[in-house]
Amino acid sequence: MTLTQANTGTIQTNGTELYFEIRGSGPAVLCISGATGDSGHFARAAEALADEFTVVTYDRRGNSRSSRPRGWKQTSMAEQADDAGGLVRALGLAPVAAFGTSGGGTIGTELVLRHPDVLRGILLHEPVLIAPIMAPEEAMKGLAPVIEPAMASGGSRGAVEAFVRHFATDANYERLDPELRERMLSNADTFLGVEIDAFLNYRPATAALLASRVPIRVGIGTRSVPDAVGGAHWLAEVLGTELRVIPGTHTPYWDDPDLFARTIRPVVREFAG
Repeated sequence: MTLTQANTGTIQTNGTELYFEIRGSGPAVLCISGATGDSGHFARAAEALADEFTVVTYDRRGNSRSSRPRGWKQTSMAEQADDAGGLVRALGLAPVAAFGTSGGGTIGTELVLRHPDVLRGILLHEPVLIAPIMAPEEAMKGLAPVIEPAMASGGSRGAVEAFVRHFATDANYERLDPELRERMLSNADTFLGVEIDAFLNYRPATAALLASRVPIRVGIGTRSVPDAVGGAHWLAEVLGTELRVIPGTHTPYWDDPDLFARTIRPVVREFAG
């Protein structure tokens, strides 16, 4: 797939400067990324959806081309959700359909609670919802065989590479655009030093989720590693909704962007309609 040039820019919101990309025209769709926080995660999938939708992607605060606020040493899902909501409002696109994946699904969960007015509906794909299921330290213990040897040999960049390979597969990692891959690795200190505890310790207000009028759909992959899917199962059970199957791994938008776009298109149309 040959990518067309996206409209790019930066915008001030919630005390930081966020880089964003916009592709296509039609009802607006916001894509929220997880670990390494780069809008480029969705570039090919956004291109595939741009024939029908205005697709907005962005670098989360402190990642890639978005600024790192002075003295910023920890984040929260509230802060991340405020960034997403502020971006949508500043661009004049609210309300939007949204897709949040992995840690982006965690952010999307809090976005439902804090900024329901910016959402027509949201598809949460394999959100990181660890704390409702197990002690976060147990989750980290399970990842230790993946991360610790890589950290010892390659520092934080090596640890993030191993993390991405584990959840996305070696093949997907190797296929990444080299510039995107370098930005992702450059975000290692943000992910490991500022973000990861916020993702692991987040507990959504379940009563508020159940009371929300925002349509929520929960997605799960067909080939995801077992430690990626617990949050999706938990959330679907809480909401009393069936899981939406999205073919592929934890990163279906890398596996096959066209198939991913075809799979989520009906859901986005449902929200937009």
